[in-house]
Amino acid sequence: LIRGHFGSRSWLRGGTSKGPTGKLKMVERLTYRRQCRYNTKGNKCRKVRTPGGKLVLQNVKKTGKGPKCGDCGKALIGIPCLRPTEYRRLKKRERRVSRAYGGSRCGCCVRKRVVRAFLIEEQKCVKQVLAEKISATKDPAKA
Repeated sequence: LIRGHFGSRSWLRGGTSKGPTGKLKMVERLTYRRQCRYNTKGNKCRKVRTPGGKLVLQNVKKTGKGPKCGDCGKALIGIPCLRPTEYRRLKKRERRVSRAYGGSRCGCCVRKRVVRAFLIEEQKCVKQVLAEKISATKDPAKA
C-alpha cells in the first residue's frame, strides 16, 4: 500500500469504468483548455461530446449574484443577475427600476425613507406651532 491511500483504494482501479455491456472500458482523460491547471472556482468546466464524437471540456462562466438592497440586503426585483462586466453592456433602463433609488434600494426601504422624511417635516411644523403658541401666551403676560 502507498501511504495516504487507506480508504477506498480508488487508485487501484485506475481510469476505468463499466460500459453498457458490463465490461470495463477506459475513460477518456481530459486536460484544461486554459492556462490554469487547478480546480478553482474560476476554472469550472463541463464535459461535452462534440458531433465528431470527441469529448472536450467547455469552460463554464460564473453565475451572477445580482444586486442587493443597500439597507435590508434583499435581492432587488426587476434587475437581472449578471456578472459586473455584463451590466455595462445593458441599457440604463435595464440596469435600474424607474423609481427614486431605482437600482440601489428596494421598494419597502424607499417607502420607509419617504415616510420617515415626511414625519420629520411634520414634527418640525408641530414644534414651530407650539413655539408660536407659547410666545403668544407669554407676550400678554409681560404687558
